[in-house]
Amino acid sequence: MQLTIKKLSALIFLIVTPVAYSKSLPPAADSQSLDHGSLSDEPLAGVVINRTVTVLGWDFYQNFAAIWRAKFADSRYTVSVHERPTAQFGSEMWVEYKQKRMFHAFLAPARSATKPVAAAAVDMVYKNIIDSNVQSLLFTDVDLAPEEM
Repeated sequence: MQLTIKKLSALIFLIVTPVAYSKSLPPAADSQSLDHGSLSDEPLAGVVINRTVTVLGWDFYQNFAAIWRAKFADSRYTVSVHERPTAQFGSEMWVEYKQKRMFHAFLAPARSATKPVAAAAVDMVYKNIIDSNVQSLLFTDVDLAPEEM
């Protein structure tokens, strides 16, 4: 008898609790689905991401980002600037778009050369991004996914 009363009280608690809490919650404003985007939508469109580790890389990134924003202020392309420092060659720098390298160069340790290299890199990266997008629109292959082309 004691066991059935505990089970009955637990059952009543489970039935009454959601009703009590639903009355205290505010009504949802607009229950729109959060999944309304597509795979081609970039949530961070137009961002220049810094993946550098040294002062030389930081200088290159600052110059690249400043020139990129000045030339292409309304750009929808998200690029990332990467660096791999080496003891023998200075720093290896590259710029990626959609996990493809659009620019790749070695910078000597002299920091004064970063601004002209960054200016040339901006033009090369933009041209390579446009070429890559045109190529992906014109070339289709059933064996490759769109991001693999």
